Amino acid sequence: MGERQTMAKGADMDMVDLVLTVCLTANPGNCRDEHLYFESHGSLMQCMILAPAELAKWSGEHPRFKIVRWKCAFPDKGRAI
Repeated sequence: MGERQTMAKGADMDMVDLVLTVCLTANPGNCRDEHLYFESHGSLMQCMILAPAELAKWSGEHPRFKIVRWKCAFPDKGRAI
C-alpha cells in the first residue's frame, strides 16, 4: 500500500477515502494505491466534488507517477487513517 495522507482536521470525523491507483511513468507496470482522506459528513458526493482538484495537486507533487484510476469509498473500519 502507498503512503497515507489526511485531509481533515480530526480523526473523530466521518471520513471518506479517495483511493488513487498510480503507476510509475517510467515503468507503467509498477503501480500502487494511494489514499487521501476527507471529512465526508456521511456522503461520497463531497469526495467526488473535491477529487479533481486533489488529483491535480497530487499529480503536481508526484511527477514520476501517473494516476490511472481513482474512486471514492468509505475507509475500512478498524484501519488507521
